[in-house]
Amino acid sequence: MADKTYFNPEDLKKFGNITEFQKEMGEKFFSWYGEVFKEGALTEREKALIALAVAHAVACPYCIDAYSSTCLKKGADEEQMMEAVHVAAAIKGGATLVNGVQMMNHVKKLSM
Repeated sequence: MADKTYFNPEDLKKFGNITEFQKEMGEKFFSWYGEVFKEGALTEREKALIALAVAHAVACPYCIDAYSSTCLKKGADEEQMMEAVHVAAAIKGGATLVNGVQMMNHVKKLSM
């Protein structure tokens, strides 16, 4: 028997059900969400690649599944998708390291 996890790929299909407990806000979210991903200054493909990168940065398995599929549908290839993931990793790693400056400042202050 396989171990159960919190992540169940089948739950992604239930995303539309978030309106069940709060209809008004859920509908507003989906309306806004739909507008965000429409073609604008960025193409739908570019927005999908950004979403894929962010999905990895926030470690959302549902978003990773959804935007991997969306990227392929919007014409992105595997190399572009992995490059987007590397961009997210570089930003997340850099953000961790730059916060090290705060630690360094604090340690220097305490050492005075």
